[in-house]
Amino acid sequence: MDFPRTPSFSLSGKRALITGASSGIGLACAVALAEHGAEVTLAARSSEKLRQIADAMATKGWTAHALELDVSNVVSTTKTVREAGPFDILLNSAGLARHGPALETAEGDFDAVSNLNIKGAYFLTKAVADGLIKTGRRGSLINISSQMAKVGGVDRAVYSATKHAVEGFTKSMAIEWGKHGIRINTICPTFILTPLTKSTFDKPERKAWIMDKIKLDRVGEVEDIMGAAVFLASDASALVTGTALLIDGGWTAD
Repeated sequence: MDFPRTPSFSLSGKRALITGASSGIGLACAVALAEHGAEVTLAARSSEKLRQIADAMATKGWTAHALELDVSNVVSTTKTVREAGPFDILLNSAGLARHGPALETAEGDFDAVSNLNIKGAYFLTKAVADGLIKTGRRGSLINISSQMAKVGGVDRAVYSATKHAVEGFTKSMAIEWGKHGIRINTICPTFILTPLTKSTFDKPERKAWIMDKIKLDRVGEVEDIMGAAVFLASDASALVTGTALLIDGGWTAD
């Protein structure tokens, strides 16, 4: 009897670009992709820290490179990706949040968050896709979005707006690039405990709000994102494009 075979989760022979790779979700996803065989390029603004991470990953037998990159600088990012690519996988975890009441939104904060979360993500994704199309390669492009791309939240009007926008361009790019064998999706986490989110969890009223919304009654950890990154990067998700993978503990089930 012939049985169907589970598609491979192996990323052997694949080159992956991970932005925001110096900490948190980006670093965790870089580890996950490297563990499954990808040659990873770690990108962030802090090149010295990236080199330390790349050296530590090498001791595990993984292939890792450090790349200084400011995703909000479109011209520089496009040039760097063109020179360093092509990349079979993009995992974009570079992002910015400046939370506050909508009535108190400053134009400078709006622009800073939008320039990285929307404009930077858009043109980074475009640059990686351009390299794939010009070389005739298939690929998987993943942007770290947020559950706030599906709902709203107190003090999060700007952040939520940017993540809703990421979902929009993801769907449109998926339609355009599917004929090239390029898949593009998002991962939408709930609140994940990292050094950058610690200040939120330190506020009792915010922590109570979070715990009330997460139906699994626990805070997210970076490990909760790693399997999703491997799934979307690999052939296991060969028919998945233009969609969002929610890792929200049931937050958006209401």
